[in-house]
Amino acid sequence: MQESPVYERIIQRGIEQGIEQGIEQGTRATAIKNILSVLKTRFPGREDPSVQQTLEVIDDLDRLDALHLTALKIATFEDFLQTLKA
Repeated sequence: MQESPVYERIIQRGIEQGIEQGIEQGTRATAIKNILSVLKTRFPGREDPSVQQTLEVIDDLDRLDALHLTALKIATFEDFLQTLKA
């Protein structure tokens, strides 16, 4: 069976979109993992499951990057929570 060029382009676009979505999901997961790792290292024993839950609903990669930098610089865990809620 011979497939049409239009069909092949549609399939290719679908594959490309799937790859892009997978890359974005992986990037988000890595950003969240990095934030949690910094918080765990800087504030041992202060783990809060709600932090991970809140991070997981953030779709904006720039926001996650900013939160990562905040986690590196912030003075206290409570200050991070305030920033996260803002």
